[in-house]
Amino acid sequence: MKLFFRKCRPDAVIPQRATPDSAGMDLTACVDAPVTIEPGKRALIPTGLCAAPETNDVVLLIYGRSGLAVKHGITPANAVGVVDADYRGEICVPLINLGEEPFTVEKGMRIAQLVVSPVLLPECVAADTLPDTIRGAGGFGSTGVS
Repeated sequence: MKLFFRKCRPDAVIPQRATPDSAGMDLTACVDAPVTIEPGKRALIPTGLCAAPETNDVVLLIYGRSGLAVKHGITPANAVGVVDADYRGEICVPLINLGEEPFTVEKGMRIAQLVVSPVLLPECVAADTLPDTIRGAGGFGSTGVS
């Protein structure tokens, strides 16, 4: 499968894997000027990229970078970003600062990682009943912690 990228900003960086077996490709900030995110605040960071997967049975998922999260408390504001296969606009990453210090995003900084994943596109059907299971309707905490 191929994933095609178009630069919608001249300074955009085409994503690459850090190692040959990395699942994610690094997304970099494509900002005109540094963006400082204060503790508890959010900022929408452009990547300067538009993407088109070769097939429509995939989704592009945007995950945080563990180093930014552990060292600075910087993570995607929506936990995991979803870029649908038919979206052709600029990919932007909403970041939130969960840390205690301001954090500055600069041009070219690796801010997130992009993972391509297969997606199932089921037909949604209304039902009056659902099949029984052992778990049933047991929800949060119903299976214990150990």
